[in-house]
Amino acid sequence: MAVDFELWDVICDIPFVPTKNLSKPAVAIPMTRKEFNDTDRKAIEKNFQAKKILVCGIGLDEYNKISACQSAKEIWKAFQTTHEGTTQVKQSKIDMLTTEYELFRMKDDESIQDMNTRFTSIINEIYSLGESIPRNKLVRKILSVLPSSGVSKVYAIKEAKDL
Repeated sequence: MAVDFELWDVICDIPFVPTKNLSKPAVAIPMTRKEFNDTDRKAIEKNFQAKKILVCGIGLDEYNKISACQSAKEIWKAFQTTHEGTTQVKQSKIDMLTTEYELFRMKDDESIQDMNTRFTSIINEIYSLGESIPRNKLVRKILSVLPSSGVSKVYAIKEAKDL
C-alpha cells in the first residue's frame, strides 16, 4: 500500500527548509511562513504527511520515544535505533540468533507444529536484521531436528527431493 513514493524520500533525506539569501556574501536564512510560496508549502507538507504516517500506527510507549522529533527522518532514525539498535547491537543480535539457530533442537514435550513456530520465529528475526539463510539449509536443519520416530520419513524426503 504505497501512499506516495516521495514520502519515502522525505523520510530518508534531510527535511526541506525554505531559505532566502541575505547580503552580498550570500547567507541562507530560513524563511518565515508568510514568505513561503506554493512549492515551499507542498515540500513542507510532505514532511508532515510522512510524520503522520509514521505516527499513526504506533502506541503510546512508542509515541513517547519520538514525540520530540521534528522531522520524519528523525522519527525513522529513532525507530531504527529502538528496534534494531546501533550497528554493534544489531550485530550482537544477529550473532545471538545465529547461535540459537545453530543449536536449535526439538524439545521433548514439543509438538512439530510448536517446534516449527519457534524455528520460524528465529528465522524471521534473523531476516528482519538483514541476514539470510538459504532455504535448503533451513530445510536440512528442520529435517535434522525431527524426532527419531520420523527418521525413515526424513530419509524418504531427502531422497525424493534430492536434498
